[in-house]
Amino acid sequence: MSSTATSTLQTGHIGLNVTDLDRSTAFYRSVLGLELVKEGTDPERRFAFLGRDGRLVVTLWQQSAGAFATAAPGLHHLSFQVDSLDEVRAAERLLRELGAGFAHDGVVPHSEGAASGGIFFTDPDGIRLEIFTPQGVDATGATAPTGTAPTCGFF
Repeated sequence: MSSTATSTLQTGHIGLNVTDLDRSTAFYRSVLGLELVKEGTDPERRFAFLGRDGRLVVTLWQQSAGAFATAAPGLHHLSFQVDSLDEVRAAERLLRELGAGFAHDGVVPHSEGAASGGIFFTDPDGIRLEIFTPQGVDATGATAPTGTAPTCGFF
C-alpha cells in the first residue's frame, strides 16, 4: 500500500473564469439551482461564490476575454450528477429555453448499452458541461454518439 499526504481527498469547489459575471451567475444559478453565497463588487475584482446546502460548489471570476478554448491544454469539461433521468430531462428543457448549445441531441448514454448518460452542453462562455444520471438511460433506447470512445470524452 502506498502512502499519500491526502488520504481524505475529495473534490472541492470549481473555479471558472468568465467574461460576464452577471450572465454567468444567472446561468449557473438557474441551471444548477445554486444560491449566491458571496460576491465581490469591486469593478476590478468581481466574483461570485455559488453553493447549495451550505457547501460551496462553483466560484465565478470575471477576468477573461474571448471564449473557452477546447483545443488548449487544461479543463476538458465539468460533469454534474443528478439522481434521475427525469432531472436530466428537466435540465435539458431549461437549457433549451436558455438557448444553450448542445453537443448531442437529447439524452445519450456514456457508451453503447450503458445505463448512465446525460446531456452535453456549453455555458455562455463555451465551457463544456455535462449533467448525467448513473441509471435509466439504457431503458430509453438512445444510442451512444460513438462506439469507439466515451461520450463525455470527445464533444
